[in-house]
Amino acid sequence: MNGSDDALPVNAAGVDNAAALTRYYRWHARLYDATRWSFLFGRTALIRATAQWSEPPRSILDIGCGTGDNLLRLARQFPDAAVTGLDLSADMLARARRKLDRRQIRATLLHQRYERPLSGEPIFDLIVFSYCLSMINPGWRQALEAALQDLRPGGRLAVVDFDETRFPAFQRWMAINHVRMDGHLRPWLNAHCQPLLHQPGSAYGGLWRYFQFIGQKRDE
Repeated sequence: MNGSDDALPVNAAGVDNAAALTRYYRWHARLYDATRWSFLFGRTALIRATAQWSEPPRSILDIGCGTGDNLLRLARQFPDAAVTGLDLSADMLARARRKLDRRQIRATLLHQRYERPLSGEPIFDLIVFSYCLSMINPGWRQALEAALQDLRPGGRLAVVDFDETRFPAFQRWMAINHVRMDGHLRPWLNAHCQPLLHQPGSAYGGLWRYFQFIGQKRDE
């Protein structure tokens, strides 16, 4: 089932969503690394897959970087790249900064929502969304459109996220935890990017499905 948020007042509702997520992660930041491994599947595989193409990225943006695990993976995989992480939770970013500093890894961290391009010119070769878009409701479409504007020609968009579930009770439970799980992301990604990788996955015997996607910015 493919949902739409076209009719929603994105600006007002997006502010409410951002405030709710900020409150949510004020507490969950302390538990994030200890718990998320058990259900945020495919994150490491997605980062590995971004290295399959010959020319490594020079500039990388990780949206919803959280506590910084993907920033560490990206910095190690692409040691010559400039890495930037963005998140709306100051609590998550504080943990990310401590991780990076302990390992002496340089990265720029931005504390803000992602609803418009960061620059007037495309400056990134790779933009990553890891279990982020399904929690931006409404506003996920704005974030993806901003990412395409921030990508240089030929740049790549890498996404791993929840897809859908056939169990209404589980879908309602995930919605309580700010996650939209109705298959709304894949159609947009396939329509607006040139797909390079689309890898579906199933968790816990089919309780839910997730996906990994890498797409190249289409020529304008």
